[in-house]
Amino acid sequence: MRKTATRLADGRELIYYDREGSPLRDAVDRRPLPPVTTLGELRHDRLLGDTVAIASHRQERTYHPPSESCPLCPSGDGRPTEIPAGDYQVVVFENRFPALSGDAGRCEVVCFTADHQGSFGELDDERAGLVLAAWTDRTRELAARPGVRQVFCFENRGAEIGVTLAHPHGQIYAYPFITPRTERMLRSLEEHRQRTGGANLFDELMAAEESDGRRVVLSSAHWLAFVPYAARWPYEVHLYPRHRVPDLPALDEAARAELPGVHRELVRRFDRIFGPDMPPTPYISAWHQAPLQHPRRTEFALHLELFTIRRTPGKLKFLAGSESGMNVFINDVPPEAAARRLREVASG
Repeated sequence: MRKTATRLADGRELIYYDREGSPLRDAVDRRPLPPVTTLGELRHDRLLGDTVAIASHRQERTYHPPSESCPLCPSGDGRPTEIPAGDYQVVVFENRFPALSGDAGRCEVVCFTADHQGSFGELDDERAGLVLAAWTDRTRELAARPGVRQVFCFENRGAEIGVTLAHPHGQIYAYPFITPRTERMLRSLEEHRQRTGGANLFDELMAAEESDGRRVVLSSAHWLAFVPYAARWPYEVHLYPRHRVPDLPALDEAARAELPGVHRELVRRFDRIFGPDMPPTPYISAWHQAPLQHPRRTEFALHLELFTIRRTPGKLKFLAGSESGMNVFINDVPPEAAARRLREVASG
């Protein structure tokens, strides 16, 4: 992999990730952009203990532009975009409308391909591996920044999820705090360790799911994917490396080599759940990585959570009173039925 770093016209960092031997990306961003101005702040919820990002400047971000005005496509034909080059493989740049910035963190955009009509599932293993290599590299670099406590790599796909740019892309958030969901996992991990005299909760969950088998979706030499016993979403899959590691940079070469094919297979299955006549399945694909400088960091298990809000053709799962008001999820699809369907739509 070759990295080429540059700066956009307003000073934001941009990095091209290319296979070795690819053309050099040396285009210059000549747009008359003003300096990035952010109005964000972090506020603490005293009742719940959560941190909330207030980012009013995001009201001005680009919203569902036509494909010919997509800011994530390569520049060309007199139309400059966020990517100055006329072509690219994978590119990462600082978000122009970040939810987190400065001492309050950092937000980056990860473009998977120059093809506006593409998707992560349609990439070949080599390109998907380049995306994962970029996520890994950015995790390593962002983790070294002062004040960063946790790095979150994710993809939102589909307008139903809330995506405002249709171009295939993901994002990276570098938080200056440990997120509430991770705090809850760490608390459960510690309580289980004390209750059992040292057993690891992640290891036990994986062993139990594999032994039971009813919710296993995919099993390979280095990865295990299953629908969790208490799944919150209609179709939800968790993917774990068989050898527990805290984050993407800690994966060994064997697990890293197998991951692109496994990840793409799960995404492709999601697109087949509801039949060939349905549009692409909206989903969130989220990498949970261990927080930094935490005493239980090595006990945390890197894993991917992939889920969709579509519960049946033409119907979405909305977070209504119980979910939004009390954080008590009600799932319409039994996890065992979801796993069975995800096995049925495996690639031939």
